[in-house]
Amino acid sequence: MGQKKKDKKVLDNKCPSCKAPIFFNPKLGKWKCEYCDSEFTIEDMKKYTNAGKDENNNVEEDTTNYVSYKCENCGAEIVTDEQTAATFCIYCGNTAILKNKLSGKFAPNYLIPFKKNKEEAIEALKNIAKGRPFMPKDFNSEKNIEKIKGVYIPFWLFDIQVDGDINCSATKVSSWTSGDTHYTKTDNYLLYRSAIMAFDKIPADGSTRFDDNIMNSIEPFDYKDLIDYNHAYLSGFYAEKYDVVSENVEEIVKKRAIESAKDKMLADCYGYTTKLVTSQNINPSIDKITYVLLPVWMVNVKYKNKYYIFAMNGQTGEFIGDIPLDKKKVIICSILLYVGIAMFILIMSYFVYLAGR
Repeated sequence: MGQKKKDKKVLDNKCPSCKAPIFFNPKLGKWKCEYCDSEFTIEDMKKYTNAGKDENNNVEEDTTNYVSYKCENCGAEIVTDEQTAATFCIYCGNTAILKNKLSGKFAPNYLIPFKKNKEEAIEALKNIAKGRPFMPKDFNSEKNIEKIKGVYIPFWLFDIQVDGDINCSATKVSSWTSGDTHYTKTDNYLLYRSAIMAFDKIPADGSTRFDDNIMNSIEPFDYKDLIDYNHAYLSGFYAEKYDVVSENVEEIVKKRAIESAKDKMLADCYGYTTKLVTSQNINPSIDKITYVLLPVWMVNVKYKNKYYIFAMNGQTGEFIGDIPLDKKKVIICSILLYVGIAMFILIMSYFVYLAGR
């Protein structure tokens, strides 16, 4: 039996001047209407009723696997999955923001607006060939892009204070030569360091739908650009709601803080040849947890019936992903390298032979 669909209230963003769909332009840092060319700041959009703060803060978490909504622009019914908080109407292209997905406990505190646009993400894909001679020649061709979309991904930011100490064994090695004798001296030390440190905004991915390794690789974000959440910034982009609660990632973030604190204390033990932590007592405590949306361009490439996922930091432009190897190039290069080494050895052997005659 199919699961029941629920109608959800939808927020859309329309141009205050002509009422056409309006999208946020990362380059301008404003909303630009493609129909009347009007431009609006966030202050302008706040004056427009539908871009004001959401008043419904009592919506409970949706438990169905999929939901339907009606486009505010053309009335079409669109079905989307549970985690999508902002999408598009496939019939008229209007942005549809599912209000209940971003209200109450799902309401983000802040977001970082997109600074990089779709064209820059495509250009970044084209540039991945630099320094990668074994990549297939046409892999990063624009024709192979299956899908590209800008997504606001949910993150938890943790402010953590760390109080702890470490014990280390260390050595200083010195050497000198006297006459025909070479001496080496090793001095052993026991070191102790303690510290109280504060780490601000340690990120943790709040969505299971995105690979944590990919999300970690496109860090860091510049949190100076965090601004108060307003759904108007979602226009023209997709958005996800979190499905990983902050409690489930606390231990991961704490371990990250512990390792960073240990590294900083160990770095303070300078001037030694070797250093080894023999014991540690580091206690992290969480001061604050903030829920934010961070901008990411997701690029899906289809090459020889296989899909490859790339991600670009929508703020800094950091671009990462798995790249296939061209086996023919690898084989040819290996053969040429083998032949080159063999020829070099043969030539050197010949000169050694001549020198010995």
